[in-house]
Amino acid sequence: MLLNTVALLTERLMEKNPRKEDLERNLKPAGSYLDSLSSFADLLGSIRQAEDAAKELLQETSTGSRKTGENAAKTENTAKTTENAAKTTENAAKTTENAAKTTENAAKTTENAAKTGENASGTTGENASQSSEPEEKLQTVEELMAKLDELVGLEKIKQNVKSLINYVKIRKLRDEEKLPNPPLSLHMVFMGNPGTGKTTVARILSELYRAIGVLSKGQLVEVDRSGLVAGFVGQTAIKTTEVVNSALGGILFIDEAYSLAPDIGSGNDFGREAIESLLKLMEDHRDDLIVIVAGYSDQMERFISSNPGLESRFNRYFMFEDYNSEELFDIFSTMCKKSEYVLDDDAIEFAREHFKEIYDYRDDNFGNARHVRNFFENIVSVHSDRVSGHETHTREDLTIVIKEDLEKAALF
Repeated sequence: MLLNTVALLTERLMEKNPRKEDLERNLKPAGSYLDSLSSFADLLGSIRQAEDAAKELLQETSTGSRKTGENAAKTENTAKTTENAAKTTENAAKTTENAAKTTENAAKTTENAAKTGENASGTTGENASQSSEPEEKLQTVEELMAKLDELVGLEKIKQNVKSLINYVKIRKLRDEEKLPNPPLSLHMVFMGNPGTGKTTVARILSELYRAIGVLSKGQLVEVDRSGLVAGFVGQTAIKTTEVVNSALGGILFIDEAYSLAPDIGSGNDFGREAIESLLKLMEDHRDDLIVIVAGYSDQMERFISSNPGLESRFNRYFMFEDYNSEELFDIFSTMCKKSEYVLDDDAIEFAREHFKEIYDYRDDNFGNARHVRNFFENIVSVHSDRVSGHETHTREDLTIVIKEDLEKAALF
């Protein structure tokens, strides 16, 4: 570095002093010229020139260094700018990629929205179609009474129901006129053997009470002991409450209710808990709940007498008598007609004799209309086996029932 600086000084002095030989002589070791004062003065002049040249060179070097620093800074800034530009380009590429994905997702969203709209349109159309269908028409009192009259037999029950409905209607009219009415309990006891129409009459009654405004809904909820009694202490009351709540506004029909009150000495039984819960709930909801208990005659008498609360709340008794042989045949004929089966003369005669025989020799297990239904279903099965063996099938083949069909069905 020092040699370079000396070289630059020498070159600059030569430019200042045209006498190259003088300069070279002046730059020789000073000891060669001390003999002469003039030579010494010349040496001093040369030194001043060298000093001026050095200052000028130093100034230019400083300026060059500053420019070099500035250029270096600019270069660094350029490098950083280039790096930032590269990053910006990379980010732009990523942004473009994300934008492409966003566009793709937007397209999928649009497609899904279109499908959802299509489904919604279909569902709306379906619902609109369903809603456009007329709701089931509630039957009037007259229509329900006609439905009751269509039932086979049960003449005494029909008269009891009509008298009860008339009584309730007049009672409501007296209420409207602010006339006093005696206390009324509409809870009922249905007594009789299975298959005598107890559930069917209860269903018609629930709709009749709804039609005259005694009940708000008119539904019929059917349960037995298993629907009210639980297997653990404290659970029976909860289960009974749930069932009663489901029947509010209608009729709670308890079949074989006597099973809730087992014989004395049978130990702790949760049926008693169900009875106590039921009595309380009947009182709490006496304005919008009717309870009908049903079962065999002798068993129901024991059930009612097992608890004073039951005796005070159930004071209307309906006795359902067994169907006689002609009524059983009428029920059978109705089933055949509804399903478009036709009995030939021999089959009709056999059916009459069959129902007369089962009625005359009935016992405690006599099923009444249940037996008729079972007998009819057996006949349909035998008829199908017989007709299926034919190579061709006419309308008569599919509808005519013969005596042999009934004979085989009676053996089931």
